[in-house]
Amino acid sequence: MLKTWLARCALLLVVAAGPAAAQDTVRIGLILPMTGPFASTGRQIDGAVKLWMQEHGSTVAGKKIEVIVKDDAGTPDTTRRLAQELVNDKVNVLAGFGLTPLALATAPIATQAKVPMIVMAAATSSITEQSPMIVRSGFTLPQITTPMADWAAKNNIKKVITLVSDYGPGIDAENAFKAKFSAEGGQVTDSLRVPLRNPDFAPFLQKVKDEQPNAVFVFVPSGVGSIFAKQFVERGFDKSGVRLIATGDLTDDDILNDMGDVTLGVITSMHYSAAHPSAANKAYVEGFKKLNGIRPNFHSVGGYDGMRLIYMALEKTKGNTDGEALVNAMKGLQFESPRGPVTIDPATRDPIQNVYLRKVEKQNGELWNVEFSTVPAVKDPMHK
Repeated sequence: MLKTWLARCALLLVVAAGPAAAQDTVRIGLILPMTGPFASTGRQIDGAVKLWMQEHGSTVAGKKIEVIVKDDAGTPDTTRRLAQELVNDKVNVLAGFGLTPLALATAPIATQAKVPMIVMAAATSSITEQSPMIVRSGFTLPQITTPMADWAAKNNIKKVITLVSDYGPGIDAENAFKAKFSAEGGQVTDSLRVPLRNPDFAPFLQKVKDEQPNAVFVFVPSGVGSIFAKQFVERGFDKSGVRLIATGDLTDDDILNDMGDVTLGVITSMHYSAAHPSAANKAYVEGFKKLNGIRPNFHSVGGYDGMRLIYMALEKTKGNTDGEALVNAMKGLQFESPRGPVTIDPATRDPIQNVYLRKVEKQNGELWNVEFSTVPAVKDPMHK
């Protein structure tokens, strides 16, 4: 009788210990394009997440942090399936999302499961409106585009053709540039959209060359800039007199040196440059290079600060992993990032941050996006 009672007690203790042990671990499902055309984004975010954990440890508020990396190869159907599997496996947070279609595919799953979804890369303005569980640690395209349009209008650029990748962020960039540039007295004479997959810029560039605007404003996603630069030179644009202005995705730090001297003098607007002169960024760049063997780009800080948000929220909730509690804890958070000061807008759950105007320059034999002007505390203009 006593043996039976003791056996039952032991069994109860084992059963009780199972969930308790699980509750001591915060599991983060990190869905990234680690292969395929957008693998650069996955590599950068994965490297930044590893750096954050190396610097800040794998325990916060008494909880062990476990990161589970899944490769969606940049395909929305795969992202959706992986997100559902991770939710079924009881992850506490979903994170990553290298492109807008991938974030949009996951939003309903995060809503239904009440799991926080940290968007580290995807930059279409409307993403945070798709679920109350979404918090963005990266940026939005309208946020970084509007300062570029303002700069162009004030620097004797009167006529511009926009040339963008044909998906959410590109359309956001086109619309934001057109609205601001027109309001400042400029004229957008044509708006060209290039297919996202297997892009061929040549026919579009020929059209720009035929029309001869003062400048062409370009948005392409991270990693595609090298294809654009090659075709830009092949069409003789570097000698055409048509200025090239863009968002910083074009002169992505990850590929800038491979693009070559054709990029010298290109003016871009962005929320981050590896050349940002702060002490925090110098330490970040050094740490990232040492750990990953490459220079960090703007998507990397979305990954790094996405982990920061998760850690800060867990500290604020004292380890409570309830999804809505974590999202509420992230609203209004303020911190100093390698990119500069950041606030998570409590109303939109988007970052409010500096946007920098930069010029590609060669320093010590390397190409860098050197900042020459700061537009402080920029909100996404689509969310007034």
